[in-house]
Amino acid sequence: MILKPHPSLKELSLDSYLFSDESMNLYEEYIQKTASYIQQFLSKRTFYQGDNLEEILANKEQAKLINIEETQTIDSALEELNDLYIKNAIAFHSPTYVAHLNCPITLPSIIAEMITTTINTAVETWDQSTSATFIEQEVIHWITNIFNLSENSDGVFTSGGTQSNFMGMLMARDNYAFKHFGINIKQHGWGSEISKFRIFCSEKAHFSIQKSAALLGMGYDAVIPVKADKRMQMDVNELVLAIEKTKQEGNIPIAVVATLGTTDYGSFDPIQTIGKVAKEHNMWLHADGAYGGCYMLTNTHKDYFKGIELVDSITIDFHKTLFQPVSCSAFLVNDKQHFQYVSYYADYLNPIEDKDPQRPNLIEKSIQTTRRFDALKVWLTLKTLGTRTIANYLEEVHSLTKAVYHNIKDQECFETVHEPALSTVVFRYKTEGITEDIIHNSINLYIKSTLYKAGKASIASTKLQGNIYLKFTLLNPKNTINNLLNIIEMIKTTGEQYKITN
Repeated sequence: MILKPHPSLKELSLDSYLFSDESMNLYEEYIQKTASYIQQFLSKRTFYQGDNLEEILANKEQAKLINIEETQTIDSALEELNDLYIKNAIAFHSPTYVAHLNCPITLPSIIAEMITTTINTAVETWDQSTSATFIEQEVIHWITNIFNLSENSDGVFTSGGTQSNFMGMLMARDNYAFKHFGINIKQHGWGSEISKFRIFCSEKAHFSIQKSAALLGMGYDAVIPVKADKRMQMDVNELVLAIEKTKQEGNIPIAVVATLGTTDYGSFDPIQTIGKVAKEHNMWLHADGAYGGCYMLTNTHKDYFKGIELVDSITIDFHKTLFQPVSCSAFLVNDKQHFQYVSYYADYLNPIEDKDPQRPNLIEKSIQTTRRFDALKVWLTLKTLGTRTIANYLEEVHSLTKAVYHNIKDQECFETVHEPALSTVVFRYKTEGITEDIIHNSINLYIKSTLYKAGKASIASTKLQGNIYLKFTLLNPKNTINNLLNIIEMIKTTGEQYKITN
């Protein structure tokens, strides 16, 4: 019997809106039309067009999906999207945006995003990803070498620092349970001893450590916050005392988290000293380098990473300090055997009998199943820009941060917290003659809210000892000290207005 050839896609097509060879002309047209709106967005010199409650409510209505039974032209849909979203989007590239850990992104990473999205590779198994697997493995190999991890180290891309920290806490728990009590949590579930497990981190550590403990069934109380010193680093003496106290209470210290760049202060915990304490007590050492990890590439911050080879696991966010689009993060382990705690072999996807070292399935290292090819962004950026360019960007934002700090630290109307170690400076405006913190708190919140709603500047805020402080987080190497000092002047002017209007 002679089989008839399959009909071509073109003969089967009902329309040309699905991405394929026959829709290439339409794809190019869509890209060109979209680019004009992106160009308008990039030409903005303010971070936001301003806050107006009537417009916010109108946009909420406009976002509703009504009358969608039939198609509409891309022109009308893009125009509607421009009014609803693009014009209102926060411009992280703006010199007046200094609020959060959002960075401008590299051109190669945008090209990589376009390729990743259009080809739509899923990297969980070899038969879906093929050579994309090698690219992710090579980026992981590169970053583990940067951190001087062992030859047996490995890693996987994740959705962000929260997921990476979760994986670190999961491995710390499961490894300790199996190693010391013979409990296989993945196979058999909980054991009574695990309710006594305790994890230590700086009081300035990211909230995802506590969140991870809760999601792992251990509870918030399983995380013991350790006092920070005046530089906002974990006080190692306090760590030792906290560990001993925990043991006296009948609980079990299993892990320490050292933060390499705290979210609020950009401070580095002393990883080498903490590492020695962790090893003395047979505890897992996890480094949360989501913010500061990429500073390992610089010459200015090498000393902060002394002892990094002692870690069991590391979190790193490329979408914070490698100038990559969200999301682009990785979780690294010093011993790849620890991935056994998250591996699973599904008959339909990655059966164990199909395991092939030449055609690996990356799902064996991930808690996600379907996963984007985010590693391509880093790979193409490194191939085109090189690590020296990235290091220069990081050193530039650190230099800008120090310049702002030294400009305001001696001004009577400002109170600074500490000298920046990264690209964050925390301070508050203080009105002359006022001693009550509650009034200073109101003034600083007023400054932040007023400048944001007017679209003049986006500044973050945080709390220290219950009081409100303002925060600059600088991740744009194209910014200038003049622009930043102009924001400082806006803060002063707005603070003075509070006295007049309140």
